[in-house]
This record gives sequence, C-alpha cells and structure tokens, in this order.
Amino acid sequence: MTSQPTPTKAASGPGEPGGAGGPDGGLHAGLKNRHLSMIAIGGVIGAGLFVGSSSGIATAGPGILLSYALVGTLVVLVMRMLGEMSAANPTSGSFSAHADRALGRWAGFSIGWLYWFFWVVVLAVEATAGAKILEGWIPAVPQWGWALIVMVVLTATNLVSVGSYGEFEFWFAGIKVVAIGGFIVIGALAIFGVLPGVDADKAGIGNLTDHGGFLPNGPGAILTGVLLVVFSFMGSEIATLAAGESEDPQRAVTKSTNSIIWRVGVFYLGSIFVVVALLPWNDPSIKERGSYVAALDSLGIAHAGQIMNFIVLTSVLSCLNSGLYTASRMAFSLGRRKDAPKAFARTTSRGVPLTAIVVSVAFGFVAVFFNYKFPDSVFLFLVNSSGAVALFVWLVICFSQLRMRKIIQRESPEKLVVKMWLYPYLTWATAALIVFVLGYMLTDTEHDGRETVLLSLLVAAVVLVIAVIRQKTGAGGSSVRRAADEPRDEAEVKVG
Repeated sequence: MTSQPTPTKAASGPGEPGGAGGPDGGLHAGLKNRHLSMIAIGGVIGAGLFVGSSSGIATAGPGILLSYALVGTLVVLVMRMLGEMSAANPTSGSFSAHADRALGRWAGFSIGWLYWFFWVVVLAVEATAGAKILEGWIPAVPQWGWALIVMVVLTATNLVSVGSYGEFEFWFAGIKVVAIGGFIVIGALAIFGVLPGVDADKAGIGNLTDHGGFLPNGPGAILTGVLLVVFSFMGSEIATLAAGESEDPQRAVTKSTNSIIWRVGVFYLGSIFVVVALLPWNDPSIKERGSYVAALDSLGIAHAGQIMNFIVLTSVLSCLNSGLYTASRMAFSLGRRKDAPKAFARTTSRGVPLTAIVVSVAFGFVAVFFNYKFPDSVFLFLVNSSGAVALFVWLVICFSQLRMRKIIQRESPEKLVVKMWLYPYLTWATAALIVFVLGYMLTDTEHDGRETVLLSLLVAAVVLVIAVIRQKTGAGGSSVRRAADEPRDEAEVKVG
C-alpha cells in the first residue's frame, strides 16, 4: 500500500479498490480525520464496559483494577504490533490481510472469516440489548420490532456512504467519551470531598482496602477478572480497518496506535477506579443496578438509571454501527483476495461494498431471530462459539508481526514508521500471555470460560480445515494470481 498522504492511483482490475466508480469500482476515502480520531477513541469503549464491569467487581473486588490493567497492557501491545503492520500497509482487511501475507492463505482466510462471524453475532447481541432499553421507554413497540428498526436504520446508514458511517460514529463515540469524561471528573471530585451540593458518605480512597483488603477474594480472582473483562476490549482494532478509507491511512494508523495507552488508561482504568472508590466493592447496589448506575445513585444524581440507559443505548448503537461496518469490510477484503464470493469485492458508485453489507446484515437478522426463537440453544451456541475469537485474533496478530517485520525490513524499511517495542521478545511474551489466558479459561466452569474456548476452537477448526482444503485444491486462484490481484504497494482507496 502507498504511504502517500492522498492516494489517488486507481487499481486496474475489476473489484479492486481504487477503481472507477460503479459496480466494479473501489472503496472511497470518505473518512475525515475527525472521524478516524473519534472511531479510534470510541473503539475501545464498548457497551460491555458499562454493563459488564459489575460482575468483575463482584468477583475480584478493588483488584479488578489489576485485571483491567493486565488486559489493557495486552491490548496496547497487540495494537502496537498491528499498528506497525498497518502503518506500513494500510488495508481494509487489516490483520487478516497481514496474516495472509505473513503466514499464508490459510491464516488470512481463517482469521478473516472467524472475525466476520464474531461481528455478525455481535450485531444480534447489541440489537437485542438496544431493543430492551427502547422497549422500556416505548412499550407500544415490541422488543423484536425495536431490534428490527435499529438494524434497518444502521444498515441504511452504512449503505449510503462510508462518510455517513463515519459521521454517525463520530457522534455516537463523542457521546460515550463525554459521558465517561464527565463521570470521571464528577466522581473524582466526590471522592476527594470537593463536589458541591453532594454528600457522598460512602466515597473515599479507603474503599480500595477497607472491605476485606485490595484483594478480598485472593490473588486468583485477578485472573478470573481477566476472563470477565477481556472481551469488553474487542473493537480497538477497528481504527486500522477504517484507516484504509481515509485520506491519509498511514497518519491515521500511527495516531491511533500512539494514543491507545492513554485511551485505555483514562476510559477503562480511570472510570473503574472511580467506581470502586465511590462505593465499597461489595455494596449490593453494584450488582443490582450495575456499577455505573450505582455510583451515580450514591451521589444523589437524579434519574441516574435513565441517564445510564441513554449512554448504554448510545454505546450499543455505536457497536452496531461499527460492527456492521467492520464485518462488511472484512467480507470485502476476503472477496478481494478470492477467499469469498467475487461479488463481495464489488462496490457502488459511492464506494460502498453493497453485497458485503447486505450479506453481513442478513446473517445478523438470522442471529436476532435465533435469539428470540431459540435463545438457550442455537443462539447460546453462536455466542459461545464466537466468544474466544478476540483472543485468536490477537494471537494471529502476534505471529503475523514476527514474520511481517522481516518482510517490511527487506522490502520497504522506510515504511516502519511505527515499531513494536523490544522486538521480538515482547511479541513472544504477549503471545505467551494470550495462550496462558486461553488455557486458564479452560479451567473456568463458573463463568462458562471452558465452554466458550472449546466451542470457539471447534468453529476455528472447521474454518481452518476448509482453508487448508482450499489451499491444497487451489480454490480461489494460485498464490501468484492472488499477488497480482492484490497489489501490496498501491493505493487501496479512491479519494472522493
């Protein structure tokens, strides 16, 4: 991929990005710098942070801060590796395209389809979560009706242009950022007793140690907490996919990678610290009403529950919006590399991969149907069998970076504008930590960790077998043909 600020060169073949507009045209660079900045910031703030942190606090107590710190460090390291590869070679396929080149066709095919599968299941999960909130506000519309409405609206948004996706995500992410920033500021003032008009009698730094100690359930609870919070970080890699449709992909990836540390530190560690300092970790309200609602209630803030419901709904819509975008761009990249039907790589005159979006949302609708019709069987299988994909993706990024660094140094050393720290030692250490977390999940029967890993491994094995068979039979074209179809060092998107 080019490292020029405004790539304009068109690819020559049909279905390749950068081509002329129309059915065989390519993606357009319709994302502005402010879109990319907010997508990068909002990408690490999932709805899971708001609704899932209470179980982690109940399990590990104040020690949940160490769980978040451990996973946050893991995400920072993985994003650094991904940033190194994506800054040198921005592409809508991101880590899947990098794995394709570094590890082989089987790797790019497998991790690309697993990632797509993960996000179409997320579409159903988030649509249902949003529908529950909306039904509580307007019960005249049934829950399935609200799920259908939000899916249709956000599908239409993605079908218009990448710019409309970016604009919606800019405001969705902006609301999340402002909400968490305000929560941290208000909470910190209350903790130190300087918030006017509020009598926060339970607040104080002493909550970190006064109720059974910092680790009331023992050091082992830190690892259990890791299992509960690790999946709320999924989405931090979206900025590297979206960068392929920006006017300056290399700058966008570099900026996103360099800012990941403060984003994780402020939004995750900062807000969770405020929660466990405002209230004792074992306060019943944390589990009953959710950690953030309970924290706001403790300050006597009126309508705290409805305020948080609005913020969670915004996070859900943001996740839906980005999930559909991410799934469709991964499908587009797979189609471009001949690992998916050729139609997936075709775009409209506005640079929108129409077929990839429609197919992705169709599977999302099917998953929503399963959620209402077979919630404890088919849908539960879908959720559990996609649950460990985040860790699989991170592991593949590690191994891809080990190989890709050598390729970049050999072919285009000037493109190493982002470098992984302490290569290759820190890369190997990160991979080992991911494997350890997966292994520890196999011992977890209380929170379905074992079932999640085993079912995810089963699905991964099926996809991997298909990939190997395709490679041995030459399905999708030879590696020489694929290299010609996907120029590594040419522009992927058309500006406009």
